[in-house]
Amino acid sequence: MEKLAYLLFEEGDRPGSELRNALRGKAVPALRSAGASEITLHVQDEDVAAGTPMRKSDPPIRAMVSFWLCDSDDRGPCEQALAAHVPRIAGYLVVESRPMDHRPPKGERTPGMCQVTCIAKLQGLDYGEFTRIWHVDHKQVAIDTQSTTGYVRNEFVRALTPGAPDGWIAIVEETFPIEALDDPKVFYDASSDGELKSNLDQMMTSCSRFLDMGPLEFTHMSEYYLG
Repeated sequence: MEKLAYLLFEEGDRPGSELRNALRGKAVPALRSAGASEITLHVQDEDVAAGTPMRKSDPPIRAMVSFWLCDSDDRGPCEQALAAHVPRIAGYLVVESRPMDHRPPKGERTPGMCQVTCIAKLQGLDYGEFTRIWHVDHKQVAIDTQSTTGYVRNEFVRALTPGAPDGWIAIVEETFPIEALDDPKVFYDASSDGELKSNLDQMMTSCSRFLDMGPLEFTHMSEYYLG
């Protein structure tokens, strides 16, 4: 089995609920028919409108769909099902790891919000050292300084679609309480201004050790685990 992750790009004119309903109602059944399993939909919709994303792609990332296939070479019908609903998709074969495993309710909106972040490796940093810092050092910093309840790494093996951005190295899914959308103290698990500053400083210092912040972008999304 292989995991595939697809970013969906679209201008923000269409309400997120319409995109969500189109993907759930049409794309997901087509994915199942094509052999996909463990389907998860992330979409920027009205439930996460209070958040302020960091966008650099044009058109912006509006959704992410991930699923498992027995063989990624059989992905053609899946890509057609997704491409029918947005002007652009970017697909990646990924390796998944779950430093903080959460089990969302099947078929329902996962409580809270999910921050979907596309990350890039700091230039000049050896890949092995990048992985060590991210998987060992940074993991504990993130756990200690944020109110994260779920954390999924999707590390790229290779791009699957022509023109997929090649500046990123992984997609990270982090689940937070819904209040973290517009309350930094909730996001950084802080009870005072001093603790907020301390946690933010620790997080930024850790990120600067292994991430290139230039290509990095994140979008707040609602998560739907559809199985």
